Amino acid sequence: MSRPIIVFDLDGTLIDTAPDLLDSLNHSLAAGGVPRTDASGFRGFVGHGGRVMIERAYAAHQKALPSDEHERLYGLFLDHYGENIPGRSRPYPGVLDALDRFADAGYLLAVCTNKTETFSRRLLDALDLSRRFAAICGQDTFAFRKPDPRHLLETIGAAGGDPASAVMVGDSQTDIDTAKAAGIPVVAVDFGYTDRHVREFEPSKVISHYDELTIDLAETLIMAIGA
Repeated sequence: MSRPIIVFDLDGTLIDTAPDLLDSLNHSLAAGGVPRTDASGFRGFVGHGGRVMIERAYAAHQKALPSDEHERLYGLFLDHYGENIPGRSRPYPGVLDALDRFADAGYLLAVCTNKTETFSRRLLDALDLSRRFAAICGQDTFAFRKPDPRHLLETIGAAGGDPASAVMVGDSQTDIDTAKAAGIPVVAVDFGYTDRHVREFEPSKVISHYDELTIDLAETLIMAIGA
């Protein structure tokens, strides 16, 4: 029988990568002659990766962004980010205890992220976390990515889990929409990278700290889906 599984998004959910994403964004913006942004402006630019962050930053300054320049700056973003992993990125408070809690209870753990698999593994390796996960699946692991529900379902399959006994944990509308489309309950953290409160996207549950991600909560959500 397949084991129950908790599937996590990565950036803004498991790991606070904002300081390094912001550094890489500003590195690319400087090359394009666009003013730097600070931590207070970061949430307005974050989206589905570096490409969208650059696009939003240019739009905020009402500056044209030709496609070739966009590609150049995105390449600079990726190079800068990759060369500085893990940088200042760290797990959110309570993450390690939560991972231990679910592993001890017999749950499989997996990562389903729209970060590339290479960068995801490099980051988790650097933080000594990769060994905890039965599968780490990025935007390029399959021929589809979140919000396509197959990304989540195939991640569960790669980990050896059971979709009928699964919970997704994420920080964005993309994560929530993906889980809903897959028929899987979703817990949203309210400290991640979104410019709207995750409550607006109607997840199964909202938490503000990983101490709230309990075995009882997971079991209740799984049972409610199966009822």
